[in-house]
Amino acid sequence: MIRYFFDIRDDRELYPDEDGIEFSTQREAEMEAAHTLAGLARDLAGEENRPDVAIEVRTEAGHVFQAALTFEANKAGQ
Repeated sequence: MIRYFFDIRDDRELYPDEDGIEFSTQREAEMEAAHTLAGLARDLAGEENRPDVAIEVRTEAGHVFQAALTFEANKAGQ
């Protein structure tokens, strides 16, 4: 088992994961990151100024991957 840490970064700062979660495979960590991004998308959907959000996944050995959520709107269509 490998412990993965899911640090969350928005437009303003980084929120480090101090605990992490153990998974058998990187694919499981990728699914966890996607699930977390989906929850963040639901939470942020109603906000006027939605920040872009990224989950930076690392292990004790270092950076593994990043998953990102970008909000882009056509201002003319409001």
